[in-house]
Amino acid sequence: MAQTQASASRDDADRDTVLEDIRDDTLSPSGKDTTGHEEEGDNKPSLFRRHPVWTVLGGLAVITLAVVTYVVWLIYFYPYETTDDAFIDARNFSIAAKVSGYLEGVAVTDNQHIAAGTVIARIVPRDYEIALDQADGQVEAARASVASSGAQIEVTDAAIAEAKAQQASAEAALQFARDEAQRQRELVQGGAGTVQTSQQSESNLRQAQAAFNQAGASVTSATKNKVAAQAQRASALASLQQAQAQKESAQQNLNYTELRTEQPGRVVQLSGSKGQYVEAGQAIAMFVPDEMWVSANFKETQLADMRPGQPVEVTIDAYPDHILHGKVASVQPGSGTAFSLLPAENATGNYVKVTQRVPVKVTVDEWPSDVAIGPGMSVIPTVTVRPRN
Repeated sequence: MAQTQASASRDDADRDTVLEDIRDDTLSPSGKDTTGHEEEGDNKPSLFRRHPVWTVLGGLAVITLAVVTYVVWLIYFYPYETTDDAFIDARNFSIAAKVSGYLEGVAVTDNQHIAAGTVIARIVPRDYEIALDQADGQVEAARASVASSGAQIEVTDAAIAEAKAQQASAEAALQFARDEAQRQRELVQGGAGTVQTSQQSESNLRQAQAAFNQAGASVTSATKNKVAAQAQRASALASLQQAQAQKESAQQNLNYTELRTEQPGRVVQLSGSKGQYVEAGQAIAMFVPDEMWVSANFKETQLADMRPGQPVEVTIDAYPDHILHGKVASVQPGSGTAFSLLPAENATGNYVKVTQRVPVKVTVDEWPSDVAIGPGMSVIPTVTVRPRN
């Protein structure tokens, strides 16, 4: 056992001696590798010298990628402004009855498209037909009153003419009586006439004067009667106008028994039904006109180059395969919050600047007719605010 351990020790010593000799042979006196390889701390050739082709190709690839990225940004992003805060808008309103009554019938159904002037519903018209007949009777009675007062004026004109004729006759008789009384006074003074005859002429003069005064009073009375007749005629004319106005009102109420549309569009949320009693002003349906547009709420930082007339491409969220075209109609002069019910008061408290949104009205050239489109539907408008390079 001791011999074995001594032999192993001699083998290890011999191996260490051999390795040391090999190391001395491969290293120069300066400590460098004699096989031609430098140590780790020495200078190595640059990457370009080791791989010149790949280095040039990599640089060209980076430059090409930068150019392509710039071109894509210049063509597909720089000329446009877009927002997802946009929806279809319209001036929809309620269809309400202007008179009370029972619905005789409803001629339309839900979501139906109708033309301008189409009858939507009818109210039983009998009560309003009776009111119109009564108004017609009042108009005829007023016209008769006007005719009667006109005839009365003609009668007073004749009475005035007669009274004036009598006044002229009385004036002539009065003038003759004056002359006769003057002659008889002169004859009595000259001794050629009698006192009795003179007294008779004086009496005739007084009678003629009384007759003339009576004729004048008749003329005055007849003139006043004419004024009264003219006043009656004016009152009759006023009554006629009132009756005609009542007739027109009755006719209008009769027309209101038919609920018609003034423009084309769609009937939605129909609530009226045959036999239902409706009050004046009660809504029976909502109406969405064909005239619609897009209300797009752009950030105020997107409006620098936006102007009316610029082309717009609109995509409807519900129908992404329908690409619509239009243009910018107008930009609201103020943010949406400025016209809200409770606008923000930035002058109070701690102010934090928030980018505001401004409504922009976009009109569409032609809405698609094969799909249902209405107010409130979301869209994505893309405005070309700068020329494409």
